[in-house]
Amino acid sequence: MIGVMPGAPKPRSPSKAASTAPHEVRIIGGRWKRTKLPVADKPGLRPTPDRVRETLFNWLGQDLTGWRCVDVFAGTGALGLEAASRGAAHVLVVEQDPQLVDQLRAIQAKLSAAEVKIERGNGLSALSALAPGSVDLILLDPPFDAGLYEKSLRSAASAISPEGFIYLEAPSAWDDAALAPFGLSAMRHLKAGAVHAHLLRRTA
Repeated sequence: MIGVMPGAPKPRSPSKAASTAPHEVRIIGGRWKRTKLPVADKPGLRPTPDRVRETLFNWLGQDLTGWRCVDVFAGTGALGLEAASRGAAHVLVVEQDPQLVDQLRAIQAKLSAAEVKIERGNGLSALSALAPGSVDLILLDPPFDAGLYEKSLRSAASAISPEGFIYLEAPSAWDDAALAPFGLSAMRHLKAGAVHAHLLRRTA
């Protein structure tokens, strides 16, 4: 348990996070450490803060050699590219906005990131198309106010391997009571400003 009130969280407006979004972020670790990633000026685009990404990959143990990862609702692609930088063997990055997809493909080409696949499409559709138990890490950071959490978690819980992880970023904390219907539980939780970061696994 992560010590918050039970029940499904209620989304909050992302306006505060969006208004303070940087114009660029950097990959924090691995072979592409310090690589700058541009942040387009788009409503609701909210790159995961550096502190949160650093904490997430500390939780995961830094070395993701051989992992199969999926970054849906990718935006800047910071989460997926961070995973690839740290050794992931295959990273599917899914984004719907065509401008952001073009930006992601340019970064992929610059980095010669053959293990990264950029796909333009709907994040929920991409999740539902994943084979059961086929992914080691799913990175979920949907728009805060889009009502996508329940459907995303249901599909992600099916797609992760028995020892796999789901990273969930949300405007409110999800406790084990809220996660139980998806067969998930929270291993770790961090609040950083308006962001709640969670590391989830299948319930034993």
